Amino acid sequence: MRKTFLLLTVLGTALCAVAQKKVEIRRNQVGMTPQQEKVIVVEGMNPKGKVRVTTPDDRVVKPREVRKAVSPLSGKTRYVVTLGDLGQEGRYQVSVGGSQCELTVAEHPYHDIATSALRLFYLIRSGVPIEMGGDYNRPLGHPDTKVLVHPSAASPLRPAGTVISSPLGWYDAGDYNKYVVNSAFSIGLMFVAYEQQKDYFARLNTNIPESRNMTPDLLDEMMFNLRWLQTMQDPYDGGVYHKLTTPNFEGFVMPVDCKQPRYVVKKSTAATLDFAAVMADAARLLEPYQEDYPGFSAQAAAMAERAYQWAKEHPADYYRQSELSNPAVTTGAYDDENVTDEFFWAASALYRLTGKQCYLDEARKHQPQQFTIPSWGGVASLGAFEWLGDSQSALYEPMKQQLLALCAHTVQGVETSNFQSPFGNQASDFGWGCLSEKLCCQAMLLLYADRLTGGRQYRRYALQNADYLLGRNATGYCYVTGFGDKRVMHPHHRPSEADGVEAPFPGMLVGGPNPGQQDKATINQPYPSDCADESYLDDMSSYASNEIAINWNASLVSFLCWLDALY
Repeated sequence: MRKTFLLLTVLGTALCAVAQKKVEIRRNQVGMTPQQEKVIVVEGMNPKGKVRVTTPDDRVVKPREVRKAVSPLSGKTRYVVTLGDLGQEGRYQVSVGGSQCELTVAEHPYHDIATSALRLFYLIRSGVPIEMGGDYNRPLGHPDTKVLVHPSAASPLRPAGTVISSPLGWYDAGDYNKYVVNSAFSIGLMFVAYEQQKDYFARLNTNIPESRNMTPDLLDEMMFNLRWLQTMQDPYDGGVYHKLTTPNFEGFVMPVDCKQPRYVVKKSTAATLDFAAVMADAARLLEPYQEDYPGFSAQAAAMAERAYQWAKEHPADYYRQSELSNPAVTTGAYDDENVTDEFFWAASALYRLTGKQCYLDEARKHQPQQFTIPSWGGVASLGAFEWLGDSQSALYEPMKQQLLALCAHTVQGVETSNFQSPFGNQASDFGWGCLSEKLCCQAMLLLYADRLTGGRQYRRYALQNADYLLGRNATGYCYVTGFGDKRVMHPHHRPSEADGVEAPFPGMLVGGPNPGQQDKATINQPYPSDCADESYLDDMSSYASNEIAINWNASLVSFLCWLDALY
C-alpha cells in the first residue's frame, strides 16, 4: 500500500510539473505593419488547436499554420505559428495554454524605434553639453582641446607631447574613446541607407540642435562626427591617427569625472583609407548643403585625396597596440592587417566623387570576388555600394550579381527554421556584436536586393529579422533599449550606469548572444545558458553580450530607418 502511495505521489508530482511547465510566446514586441506576415513561436507545449487570437474589433480568428521545429543549437522543441494576415490596425490579444501576449499592428510601427536609434548618436556626443536629452542631459565632458601626440604618432612637425585640439565626435561604445576606423565605417554604413531613402531622411526630425536648419538631421549628425574626424588627419603629411584615447578604459563614471590624459596614437593605413572613403562620400553628399556647411565639400574632397596618397605611400602601416609605450595603451584596438577592402572602398568612393581614371584602376585592382556582410574590419561591401548606386557604372553588374547570390544563399532554410527568420539558425550566427553584423547588416543587404530586383521577394525576409531582433528569439528579449515588454535594462554603457537614471539611454542595440563569453571570469552573475542563441546576460558587467557600439547602432539605424521609409 505504501509503495502504491509513493508511486502515485511521484506520478502526480511529475504530471503537475508537466502541467505547470511555463508556456512561452515569442513575438515581435514593438509592432508590425498590416502587410507583413504575423508569426509567433511557442515553447512549452504543442499549441495546435489551442491558439486564440482576438482582433481589435473582438472577433476570434484561427491561426493559418502550426509547424514543429527542433533547435539545432539547444535541442529544444518549438512551434512556429503563422497567424494569418491580420491586416487590421490595432492591438491583437493572443492566448496559448494560459499564456497571453499582445501584438500591435500599425501603419508605421518602426518609426519611433528607428528615430530613437538615430537620436542615440546625439545623446553620445562628445565635447559638448547635452541639453536636449531630457533625463539624459549632462554637462560638458572631454572637451578634447588639449590632446597629446603619443610617441607612436610623433612626426618631425608634431613631436611626442605636442598638444593638439580634437573636439567633437561620438563616444565609440561602452567607453569614452573615439576610434577613426569604427567612426568612418559607421558613417559610411548610414550613408548607404541615406542614399536609398533621401526623401525619407529629408523629412525625419530627431529633435537635435541642428533640426531647424536646411540639412537633413542624419547628415547633421554625421557632420558632428566628421568635424572630429577632420582633426585626426595630420595636416603636414595627410596620414590619419588611428584613435583618440586614454591609456586605459575609464571606470563607470560620467564624462565630466574622467581624469586620464588623452592621446592621438599611431597613424595607420586602415584608418587613413577609411577616412579617405568617408570624406569622399561626405564631400559628395553634403555638397547641396553649402548654406549650412560652407566650404566643407571642397575641404573634405581635398583631405580624402591627400589621405589616399598617404596610404599609397604607406600600404602596410598597421596598428599594433602591443608596440605602443610611454604610455602603453590597452583600449579598443580595431586592428586590421588586411587592407585590400579598405583600398577598394576608398578608391571606389574617390572615383565616384572625382571620375579620375587612377581611382577606377585602383578599384579594379582591389575588386572583391564575392559580396560580404559589412563590418568595421570588412568594408568591401561599402565599396560595392558605391558602384551599385549607378546602374551605368563600370562595376555595377558584377557587384549586383555578387549581392544577389549572397542574398539567395541567406534565405535558404527559413521555412524550416526555429524562428522563421534568416538569422539565428546556426551557431556561427552568434558571437561578438552578432545582432549588428549578422542580423541588421544582413537585413540591410536583403533590403538592397529587394530594391535591385524591383519586387518584394527579399523584403519579407528582412522583416523576419526585425521580428527576431524585437523579441521573436530564443531569449525573448527585445534587444533595443527602451522598447518591448522584456527589455534590456543594464547595458555595458558607462553613462547609462553612472547617470542615476534607472532606464538606460533609449535606442541602443546591444551586441547579443555570444557563446564565446569572453567576460565569463569577470561578470557579476553567470550566463543563463551556454547555448549559442541563449548566451546573453542583461548585466552591465557583460561586455561580451551587452555592450553597445556606434557601428552596431549604425546598422540598426540603416535597417530600421529603411524599413520605416518603406511603409
